[in-house]
Amino acid sequence: MSDIVFGTDGWRGVIARDFTFDNLSLVAHATAKYVESMKAKNPAVVIGYDTRFLSPEFARETARVLASYGITVHITETFSSTPQISFHTKQKGAQLGVVITASHNPPIYNGYKVKASFGGPAIPEQIAEIEKELAALKGKAPKVTLKSFDDYVSARTIRPFDAAESYIRYLRKKIDLDLIRSSGLKIVYDPMHGAGIDFLHRILPDIITIHGEYNPSFGEVDHPEPIAECLRPLMDAVKKHKADVGIATDGDADRVGAVDETGAYVDPHRVFMLLLSYLHTEKKRRGAVVKTVSLTSMVDMFCERNSIELHETPVGFKYVAKLMSEEKILIGGEESGGLGTSLHIPERDGVFNALLLLEMMASRKKSLADLCEELDEEFGPHRYRRRDVTVTEQQKKQILNACAKKPLKIGRHNVLRVETKDGYKFYVDKGWLLVRASGTEPLIRFYAEAESIGRVNELIEEGLKLK
Repeated sequence: MSDIVFGTDGWRGVIARDFTFDNLSLVAHATAKYVESMKAKNPAVVIGYDTRFLSPEFARETARVLASYGITVHITETFSSTPQISFHTKQKGAQLGVVITASHNPPIYNGYKVKASFGGPAIPEQIAEIEKELAALKGKAPKVTLKSFDDYVSARTIRPFDAAESYIRYLRKKIDLDLIRSSGLKIVYDPMHGAGIDFLHRILPDIITIHGEYNPSFGEVDHPEPIAECLRPLMDAVKKHKADVGIATDGDADRVGAVDETGAYVDPHRVFMLLLSYLHTEKKRRGAVVKTVSLTSMVDMFCERNSIELHETPVGFKYVAKLMSEEKILIGGEESGGLGTSLHIPERDGVFNALLLLEMMASRKKSLADLCEELDEEFGPHRYRRRDVTVTEQQKKQILNACAKKPLKIGRHNVLRVETKDGYKFYVDKGWLLVRASGTEPLIRFYAEAESIGRVNELIEEGLKLK
């Protein structure tokens, strides 16, 4: 048995090597035992899955294990986005939700996300309880005879359902779709062959879609992450169709990416800032703001100017969601394109946030490029880049040990202070560099923000030299 480790956003592993039916069974049994420990009168779990290889089969195997404990399992009839499962977990009053997905990872990966009853990611304390149950199994699944999937369906222990229709009705109540349609915006959508395929055109029929076919290998996309390096086809499509905006969602459609009318990538920091400003200024919504340590300093500036309480957390939306479930939060998010708002459940939702971005453009009657230019005028230029570097365990230790020594300079830049909430964040004049290990892949991530992309690249290059 390979080690099963829950990272920043669930358990992920390489299919057939780590993510096997045997390992999945262990995690499903641990989940079932945790649900049992809640002692709910009629325990229920919602299960969904993405478009990856074997995702439907992994989901049905998970459902069989949970059903063998007498837990009612609501499973989607076809692939669905992660936010749809979070939404239905709350709507159906289930104890937990489970999504078979590896989100933005390459196609050789699959994964297992756990959702909480409040409609967001399971909080760290819940994951710790599942891990405790997993450790108690000592690598051996309990000896139980599982019935067939169809037998459990006949007994109504497993209940397939349509995850899309009620979710679409909900969206219509939350987003001004008439305003978007009447605006005349020409939109290109890239679901990146992920769980967002065959969905958004049901809300906006005139939308132009690329990479909308079912393809578990993700085709030319390589890995379905809505970052600049992966969105070249969307940039080209926006220019080809002379569109006003391009939007993208990742493999399980909980993250959003954006491209302006010139074909230029609009990073998630600016998307977050535009939506924060729209919610606070135009929609007059109030509440505190939550950001992970990797998100832009523009958030700090906006909150200070508007006397808004700001919380900062480690990387991982589960930390953001925990605060959103406990306090009045206007918006919370991270640099990877995942954010949640008070308009919606406390969950990242790429489709919802894309629609909110479109509503904002229609309401302000300005292009995305003009809106980004306004951010520069208000806060000064803030440019950003993240670079992921594949490393061995030894290389990872060397880099992190060098960071732990808290160097006084990063290249030619004096380090003003170091934040160690998650990884090592080195603040320099008008910028910062964050170095941290990925929680789901063998990577070191280097994040940087500064007033020019040249200085951003310089900070990252100097970070790579830390040994």
